[in-house]
Amino acid sequence: MDSPYSLLAQDDEDIQVMKAGAMLRKVKSRSWKKQRHFRLQDDGQTIWYKSRWAGTGHSTFSVGDIEAVREGHQSEVLQSIAEEFPADLCFTLVFRGRRGNLDLVAESASDAQAWIRGIRKLVQNTESMDAKERLDQWIWDWFQKADKNKDGRMNFKEVRSLLKMMNVDMNEEYALRLFTRADKSESGCLEIEEFVQFYKMLTQREDVWNVFQNYSRDGQMLTLAELEEFLRQEQQKGEESQDHAHELIVRFEPSETAKKQGAMSIDGFQIYLVSSEGDIFDPQRLELHQDMSQPLSHYFICSSHNTYLMEDQLRGQSSQEAYIRALKRGCRCVEVDCWDGPNGEPVVYHGHTFTSKILFRDVITTLGEYAFKVSEFPVVLSLENHCSVEQQRVMAQLMDTILGDTLLRAPLNGLVPQVLPSPLDLKGKILLKAKKIGGLEESDTLNDEVTDEVTDEVSDEDEPKSPSAETLSAEDLGLGDKVNLFTYVDMSCPLQKSKLSRELSDLVVYCKSVHFYGFEYSCQHSKCYEMSSFSESKARKLAKEKGMEFVQHNSRHLSRVYPSGMRTDSSNYNPQELWNVGCQMVALNVQTAGLEMDLNDGLFHQNGCCGYVLKPDFMRNDSSFDPERPEEREGYKPLRLSIQVISGQQLPKLNQKEGSIVDPLVRVEIYGVSKDQAKQETSYIHNNGFNPLWNETLNFIIHVPELALVRFVVEDYDKASRNDFVGQFTVPFTCIQPGYRHIHLLSKDGTALPLSSLFVNIKISELTTETE
Repeated sequence: MDSPYSLLAQDDEDIQVMKAGAMLRKVKSRSWKKQRHFRLQDDGQTIWYKSRWAGTGHSTFSVGDIEAVREGHQSEVLQSIAEEFPADLCFTLVFRGRRGNLDLVAESASDAQAWIRGIRKLVQNTESMDAKERLDQWIWDWFQKADKNKDGRMNFKEVRSLLKMMNVDMNEEYALRLFTRADKSESGCLEIEEFVQFYKMLTQREDVWNVFQNYSRDGQMLTLAELEEFLRQEQQKGEESQDHAHELIVRFEPSETAKKQGAMSIDGFQIYLVSSEGDIFDPQRLELHQDMSQPLSHYFICSSHNTYLMEDQLRGQSSQEAYIRALKRGCRCVEVDCWDGPNGEPVVYHGHTFTSKILFRDVITTLGEYAFKVSEFPVVLSLENHCSVEQQRVMAQLMDTILGDTLLRAPLNGLVPQVLPSPLDLKGKILLKAKKIGGLEESDTLNDEVTDEVTDEVSDEDEPKSPSAETLSAEDLGLGDKVNLFTYVDMSCPLQKSKLSRELSDLVVYCKSVHFYGFEYSCQHSKCYEMSSFSESKARKLAKEKGMEFVQHNSRHLSRVYPSGMRTDSSNYNPQELWNVGCQMVALNVQTAGLEMDLNDGLFHQNGCCGYVLKPDFMRNDSSFDPERPEEREGYKPLRLSIQVISGQQLPKLNQKEGSIVDPLVRVEIYGVSKDQAKQETSYIHNNGFNPLWNETLNFIIHVPELALVRFVVEDYDKASRNDFVGQFTVPFTCIQPGYRHIHLLSKDGTALPLSSLFVNIKISELTTETE
């Protein structure tokens, strides 16, 4: 058996160059450029590199972790050494998740091209694998790891070591029995084909077999009628079951004989259950399926806070790369903090801190290039403007020149709107959110000679974004004890009223930033294109005390919520309670992994990952919804959610120490209105991360299904300390497919954990007096 990569590698010159290896400079900065020997390993999935002086020390990374290859000077680091190394020697490897990029310089243009082409082919080959090919590659990788002496065979000692590596603590007698059965040649070793048989015996899914047996009369096959019955009874497919059953056999049954009989074997049944069709997330909800023609205020909008930062708010790096990552995650609202820079050039950074600075023009160039690569719907550029009038004019000119026709400069059709336009109306447009002189109504009548005027604080956020100096010690900041903190965070001066450039003001159309004076004032006086920003504390207070009014306000106006200035570590608040009152732009620090970003990713994973999710009807048109009293809403229908957690598959090993095995448990968490907040968990399984079996049922009542998110978390139980995170997956309740489903787990960073999954049975029913 060959690995799926081997056919690609046999005759490909670029792959052969990579296997032979090359000296490449690894570049971290203008001053840090060091040569490393890079080589593609025999598995075709691992790139190995080391310093010539490192002895036996080396590093590796997987081709599967690479998202893209950028040629030339397409990173800030490589741009900084452009005079030293020409573009045809340079390339950047972009990794999935939050891992930093790898900037490389080859010794020749031909070497650079061979590595660029070769990596792209390997990435494309990995991404195009079907489920069976991914499994084959996974088996091949394990065989290579376990074959310590590299003789292409594996003795029982190596198999025992392999089982520990695969996160399973198996009885030695049982393991030897499986080994002996797989050793058809009776050589005392397993070759790759025999190892495949061993793996199949090891991974026999008794849980899936039991489900199969419940519907198969002969225990060997599911006839078309039996599969149809399974789909109707368990998967709740209703009238479409017959056509769907035929389609599943055609798509997933590996046996041509079974296909001709119109039947499905256990192999086909298992392939179906682990496919996207058997996923907990309804594949139809993954597509762009919502009505995109409603006013902007009727959508939740994926939003980033301090988008320029890669790390914390005090000393972190500002980077164009942060904008690229946010936009590729689907963010449709990004933030730019602008300050006067040298040579008349505005700069972007976190003011009054030691975060690094980048040029405003570079941010706008990046925005122009990446704004619509993932989604064609509008991007809101939230401008925190701290610049002088002169540099504001420079900003306006840069946006006008660089963004061109993508920058919205005037109302659609030249009309002053009564309601906001829709994402569909604004496709491919960038909207500036900032302060504005006057309103759209006066734009034609304002004296052209007026170029600027005194306005409110030009910066939009209404509380300090950094803590006062008194709250931080030099030791806290890691700056030593001789630092004058007021040179670091100077909040002693009151915010000054600022002048606003007319040129910049004129670029603000549908997102005019205004101070929030209360819901009654807003209802009577505010225009649809006026919007306010709220600190998390202010927004949470309003949500708790005046939830219904907040919902009503957000049906007409856009609201943006941003994290507290005390979150210097770039941590996040829970966005759910702000979504509960209809806030559209609930801005998070997307560079920070954790629960809050899991919820954000879960909500915006639907609707084609386009960054816009239509709010429920009762938040758009009905004035009676109060998230604190959901039972008072017209049409209130609570639902019962029953989740049988059956089993887990190939959970990742956390502790690489010899003999360490995961003790997994599953926790199901519900996020929604306060009445829906709930958590339940299974017991833990001792020493089995490979195929743990729980068969435990967790029950929940969901009062507002349209707002609920369901998060599945796997942890490694530890009685002496806090449990370790293993994996998670978050899904909107309305996107759940009922029935027997697999949940494909994600890492803490939000990237896929190959083959790691949970198998569950989900039932959703109306809550009646009898079922309570």
